[in-house]
Amino acid sequence: MKHACTLILVAGVMLWHTATARPSSGLDRFEQGSDIGNPAHAGAVRYDSATGTFTVTGGGKNMWAGRDAFYFVWKRLRGDVDLTAAVHWAGKGTEAHRKACLVIRQSLDADSPYVDAALHGDGLTALQFRDRAGGDTHEIRSNVSRPTRIGIVKRGDWFFMTVAEDGKTVRPAGGSVKLVLKAPFYVGVGVCAHNDAVVERATFSEVSLTTEIDDRLSRIARGARQPRIRSTLEVLDIASGNRRVVYETAGVIEAPNWTRAGLLFNAEGHIYTLPVNGGKPRLVDTGAANRCNNDHGPSPDGRWLAVSSQHDADHQSRIYLVPSGGAARLLTPLAPSYWHGWSPDGRTVVYCAQRNGNFDVYAMDIAGGKERRLTTAPGLDDGPEYTPDGKYIYFNSVRSGRMQIWRMRPDGSKQEQVTSDGFNNWFPHPSPDGKWIVFLSYGPEVDGHPANKEVLLRLMPFAGGKVRALATVFGGQGTINVPSWSPDSRQVAFVSYLVVNP
Repeated sequence: MKHACTLILVAGVMLWHTATARPSSGLDRFEQGSDIGNPAHAGAVRYDSATGTFTVTGGGKNMWAGRDAFYFVWKRLRGDVDLTAAVHWAGKGTEAHRKACLVIRQSLDADSPYVDAALHGDGLTALQFRDRAGGDTHEIRSNVSRPTRIGIVKRGDWFFMTVAEDGKTVRPAGGSVKLVLKAPFYVGVGVCAHNDAVVERATFSEVSLTTEIDDRLSRIARGARQPRIRSTLEVLDIASGNRRVVYETAGVIEAPNWTRAGLLFNAEGHIYTLPVNGGKPRLVDTGAANRCNNDHGPSPDGRWLAVSSQHDADHQSRIYLVPSGGAARLLTPLAPSYWHGWSPDGRTVVYCAQRNGNFDVYAMDIAGGKERRLTTAPGLDDGPEYTPDGKYIYFNSVRSGRMQIWRMRPDGSKQEQVTSDGFNNWFPHPSPDGKWIVFLSYGPEVDGHPANKEVLLRLMPFAGGKVRALATVFGGQGTINVPSWSPDSRQVAFVSYLVVNP
């Protein structure tokens, strides 16, 4: 009996689970096939009952932007869905970006909202989606090319792709999207030629379509199994809104930085580095500062790495400076202290620290001396970070009743509120070119910055103007705590999460 991977919502938390699929045979798995968007050449489907294989032929210019054109073999469903299949192309094809897809869409209209797991002709694999009728299509590119099996999972309003490599167990591909579809919606497989003058053919074998969850999920809901976390390090292009998976792993990773050499992140008290295009993480030697939390970042000239790590004496966080090829040096003797930003000249750090029962923003020269308190308002002030010209420090503060973005001069003067909306806004990060501020937003009901919540990555112009949502992700604590802009200010790195039960 085959197995399918499922993603569920328990108490607002996404859970991915391996469930037993109910096998079915023949075309009763789907209702019928039809062309979407009037391709120049009609598509078709053939089912081989001996092998359980669907052979789908499709034309169409593309499945992208605001309209689609492809051949779709579908079934109307409600509720939660798991669809997986082994997908193979027939022949070399005409276009590298021809698409063989597992599709969930609102309607058969060409401009319908949808989510699909798409295997392209050149091996590119991506979760692609349109969140409103006629809206733009976006994607989360997997770091797995030519998987042996792909899947699409719908749990509530969240969608997720799964992959298997070389016959290995199906696992999450990384990243998820939220999209509200009304029941009934359409579920099935499809082929797009990416060229309206031709047709392309792909096979979908070992198709598993699961619409019910077995009894083990009720035991999970009752706490019979201890959930585990999977983390995805992603990169988001701010112009297009498209995302790319850099690294997906079991366990918790947090707080990426973007450096000249690649990406940094925290995991289990240590700092790791990873190439921007993916690969195997490498441990960064931080010496005695080896119980790091998720507040860290390289100096502008790359000579230093600031880390926040528990001290042996009292297990509270202090800030250390780690030089290239040298021993970690304690910078802040007082605790707790959590690093957040460097001055543009690399001479000063700003950080959040608790002194006398209140969390405020402080600054200290790396050459030594006394720390300088920059905020004095009651309540939490956190997440300080310099603008690239050094004229302002942005931070988040709860002083006005809800967590909002503020800014001040480097000496703490002229403190002013920047955002005032219905969200709780955290961790403002100015872009290196001084044009944008990216930050994390929770709903008004969320207190603090907890993990495993629905959050928004939002973008606002430095000069003022409309705030734009970049992505809705499952994350929070650890997603984007520290500076994570690419050096060219075009992309932002962040971490999203998935709560998993095997």
